[in-house]
Formats: sequence, structure tokens, C-alpha cells
Amino acid sequence: MLNYFSKSILLLIFLVITICGIYPLALWVVGQTLFSFQANGSLLLNTNDKPIGSKLIAQPFTKDEYFQPRPSAASYDASASASSALAVSNYALRNRIANTLGPIVKYQNGQVVGPDIEKWYQQDSFQGKPHILAQWATLHQALAEVWVSSDATHRSFVDHWAKSHPAIVMQYIKDHPDDTAPKATDLAVVFFQYFSQENPGKFPVSASHTDIQSIFFDMWREDHADISLQNVPGDLVTTSASGLDPHITLQNALYQLDRVANAWAVKLKRNPDQMKNEIQLILEANAEAPFNGLAGEKFINVLVVNLKLHEKYEVQ
Repeated sequence: MLNYFSKSILLLIFLVITICGIYPLALWVVGQTLFSFQANGSLLLNTNDKPIGSKLIAQPFTKDEYFQPRPSAASYDASASASSALAVSNYALRNRIANTLGPIVKYQNGQVVGPDIEKWYQQDSFQGKPHILAQWATLHQALAEVWVSSDATHRSFVDHWAKSHPAIVMQYIKDHPDDTAPKATDLAVVFFQYFSQENPGKFPVSASHTDIQSIFFDMWREDHADISLQNVPGDLVTTSASGLDPHITLQNALYQLDRVANAWAVKLKRNPDQMKNEIQLILEANAEAPFNGLAGEKFINVLVVNLKLHEKYEVQ
């Protein structure tokens, strides 16, 4: 009995030393000597040798002079990797894609649609009926409430409106007896309906051009269904399964090229066409395809390309 027990103890000690000591140490040595870049997180460094991100994980870029990655359901948080899991029939997906398309989609001649969306909105007529803003809020109550709750300035604006329109608030309470102390979000639809009537063709608070283009692109498209628009690369508006895909297709990058080149041209006071040619060469030099180009379409790593743009045009 004691003999079996001692053998078991020795076997346990051997396995602990081998599995918990020798094996991890061997992997660490191999990783650090042969694959040090991958073993340390595939980190990319700037010109000051400081880490700016991982080559394997997407991160957001908001400046016009840089390429943007795919949308992320995880907000580019590596600890919360997730897909959107929204079906094609889900209105939240349609709305998110429409918001992305508004400022970037183009006519067949290459002209962006955005300015025409603003002009259409100012005319204040949708499907032959007046008050676009009121119709939007009525059709999409959840989106109206999100607009109010998403920003303290928006909530403050609605609260101020409520104080200056007590009769309307009292009528709301009368129509909703279970809600005797409505908050700003509760009044969202009513607020937009009355604001639209009092301020046709305008938007509450100081909305940017892209706000109007994003929010009302879907309605504009319904009013202009016969107009032919350029196709947009699918990965420009759809999330990846992880929400952290660091790559976009070369087609996606080329679709963004005009914006990126024009932004650099303004910043550096250079010719836009020249900037476009230079940046396109950077894209093509950094494009790659699976199995060394034998399969699949070409794609680029967004962080790698943006780092090269930064080094070429920002670092003097």
C-alpha cells in the first residue's frame, strides 16, 4: 500500500515539474527566440519605440486623414470580443448601416450624396407629407429616445423645451396617466413632433452636416429609390465575428482613399491628385492575400497602413 502511495506521489511530482515547469519554460524559450514578435502580442511601435497597438487587434481611427477599420460590436475592446448578432431583418442593423452610409455613399459619377440629403431635409417633405423630423420620430420612437439620452446637451435642450411648453407636457400626462413625471426621454417623440412643426427644415441643437446625413439617409433613400448609387464594400458597413478584425479589403481602402487623400492634401497644402497617387502606392505595397496571393481577395492591415501614413506625412 505504501509502495503504491509513494509511486503516485513521485508521479505527481514528475508531472507537476514537467507540465507546470519544463513545458511552459520550453514554450517561452522557443517563443522568445524564434517568434518574439508574435509571442509578445504582435505589438507595433511608433518612431519613438513606444507601442501604439497590436497588429492583430483593430482600433478606431476618427480623423479623416486615416483609414478606418470595420465597425465593431465590441467597441474595439479586446476583453469584450463579440459580433453584433443582429439579423438582416433587425431594424437596429438597418439603422446602423444607414448611419454609416449617409456621409460616404456616392452617385455613379463619384459625387457624394450627403449635401443633397441636407437640401432634401431642409425642404421638409417626406413621401409627399410635411415635417420630416416628426415623421422620423413617430416611425422610430426608440431612435428618438436614444438621441435624447445619448448626450447631456440633448437632454437639457428637451428639458428646457418642456418648461417652455407646459400645456403640451400636461396633455402628454393626460394621455399617459401612468407617467405623471415624464423625463426627457419620455417626451422625445412629442418633442420632435412639435419642434418639427415650429421649426420646419431645422434640427434641434447644433447638428453637424454628418448628423443630418447619417440620421436621414434611410428616409432620403426611400424618397429617391430610382437613383442609382455606387456599391459600397460590404466590410465597410458590417462587423466581423470578433468585432476586432484588424484588416479591411483593398476595395474598402480604395473606397476611403478620396477622403484620406483630400484630408492630407488640405493638411499639407499639396495637390489632392498627387496625394491620392502616393497613398494608393502605399496601399498596394501593403496589400496581401491568403496563401501569398493564391486564394481570396487582397486586404490591408489598417494599423500598419495608418502607421506608415503617420511616419511619411506627420513625422518630419
